Amino acid sequence: MITKDQKSVVIENNKTHESDTGSPEVQIAILTERIRQLTEHLKKHPKDDHSRLGMYKMVGKRRRLLDYLYRKDIERYRAIIAKLGIRK
Repeated sequence: MITKDQKSVVIENNKTHESDTGSPEVQIAILTERIRQLTEHLKKHPKDDHSRLGMYKMVGKRRRLLDYLYRKDIERYRAIIAKLGIRK
C-alpha cells in the first residue's frame, strides 16, 4: 500500500505544473509505484491471487493511460517511459 507521503513524493517528481495532481504522467507514476510495491509483496506471497488480480487491473489501467498519452503527445509519452523505466 502506498502511503500518503510516498504518494506526495511521486506527485512532486512527476507533475507538469504547480497544482498538477491528475495529469496522465502523475497517474501513471502513482500506478507504477503501486505496481512495484505489489510485485514485491507477491514475491513473498506467491499464492495471494486477490492481490495479483488487483495488480493486473492496475497494469491494464496504466497501459490505457500510456496509450492515451501516446495518441495525444508522443514526446510526453517517451519522456514518462524513460523517466519511470517502463518497457513497452
